[in-house]
Amino acid sequence: MKKIFGIATTLLLTAALAACGTGSNSGSSDSSAAEGESTKLVIGASVTPHAEILEQAKPLLAEEGIDLEIKTFDDYVLPNKALENGDIDANYFQHIPYLNKQIADNGYDFVNAGAIHIEPMGLYSKRISDISELEDGATVLTSTSESDWGRILTILQDADLITLKDGVDTETATFDDIAENPKNLEFKHDVDPSLLATAYQNDEADLIAINANFAFGIDLNPADDSVLLEADNSPYVNVIAVRSGDEDSDKIKKLIEVLHSDEIKDFVEKQWQGSVKIVDADAQ
Repeated sequence: MKKIFGIATTLLLTAALAACGTGSNSGSSDSSAAEGESTKLVIGASVTPHAEILEQAKPLLAEEGIDLEIKTFDDYVLPNKALENGDIDANYFQHIPYLNKQIADNGYDFVNAGAIHIEPMGLYSKRISDISELEDGATVLTSTSESDWGRILTILQDADLITLKDGVDTETATFDDIAENPKNLEFKHDVDPSLLATAYQNDEADLIAINANFAFGIDLNPADDSVLLEADNSPYVNVIAVRSGDEDSDKIKKLIEVLHSDEIKDFVEKQWQGSVKIVDADAQ
């Protein structure tokens, strides 16, 4: 009986395995599912302007057979963690210097799949309407994001408010690299980037440097409302970041192509009137 039972059990297991095999192949159902999944593209993005731009790209990507899903984030840390964990296929929120620093600091195996747009950094004030009104000893409030310090210092240097030491790379400059500070400006850089807009609303400093996406969140237009605005030749271009190797996938390439289309350029120009600019497709 034991032998018969063993044979019966073996037959049952064989049948079960065969059924499983048939289920996974049934008319290439797994293959079809895989193909279906391959057209799904999940991107993590800041709410403004990134997610808004992606929303406009959705129907254009649908025409290319890509189902775009957008997951929004309100900070600068979680989108890269989500990308590393495989929760998303790509993210769209960060500029090149920030991406490079995140890779160096955290060991992320990420690459820049394509430069999309630039958002000029602005310095805002409730206390002055023109930079000529800035008083000696004024306070400049910036974020804890070291990758933004160089761009802020460059803005201040372009306005003749400070001078950086000779030979300093402005992309990696810190406040210790200031050589001359004729107005004796006091710098504070202990605020999370997402809280700078609130600091502005609370009038916490004479000048407050706010990233454009957070400025938009409180209806500030960098081109119109800032006291100082970053120059157009800024290297701080926002990019699509992906895990290494994914930059060559068809869906990522189609995403980059759509985001540089005339339809997206026209939308961005109309929506932000120069405060967000789509860059050339070959920008680095």
